Amino acid sequence: MGGKQGERTRRRLSTEERREELLAVGARLFASRPHEDVSIEHVAEIAGVSRGLLYHYFPTKNDFFAAVVERESRRMLRLTAADPGVPVREQLTSGLDCFLEYVENHAQGFRAFHRAEAAGDPAVRKVYRQGLAAQERQILDVLAADPEAASIAADLPTLRIAVRGWLSFMVTVCLEWLEEEPRMPRDHVRDLCARALLGAITPP
Repeated sequence: MGGKQGERTRRRLSTEERREELLAVGARLFASRPHEDVSIEHVAEIAGVSRGLLYHYFPTKNDFFAAVVERESRRMLRLTAADPGVPVREQLTSGLDCFLEYVENHAQGFRAFHRAEAAGDPAVRKVYRQGLAAQERQILDVLAADPEAASIAADLPTLRIAVRGWLSFMVTVCLEWLEEEPRMPRDHVRDLCARALLGAITPP
């Protein structure tokens, strides 16, 4: 029995499993401290691997941070995927509920993603901005298919600015929310964000 348990404990991780484990450690560390204060040695120590193995997956620390940011960006895009053609009002509440649940349960990864803008490396900032642009496109596609937003959707530059501003607003709200003690109820944050988006896309 003990031998089998030991075998399970020492089971070799696949390349993808090991990479995911390292990125999860990175998300925790980068979320709690500035990019420049995180060392590859510390990441390797927490993950229980050699520094050489970590460099095998990620040649530099900036490559590692960029991969952490990209991972969190993909997760948020999957989570906030919407159904084009379904009115925004019908899916906004449930979509924000799912998103805020992610933010609350993966606060470290969310912080790590949004710390990337302050990172000095251009490649890291590029990955971050690509992630935000993908979120923007996703929301624009939904709004463009919603008859209720048709009048403002026809003015694409205005709609793009509105969505970009709302994303910045929501990020700020979520980061502040995570720091609150006691924390505001999630449904209050959801309603605040929903009102802000609806206000931005509803014609006067």
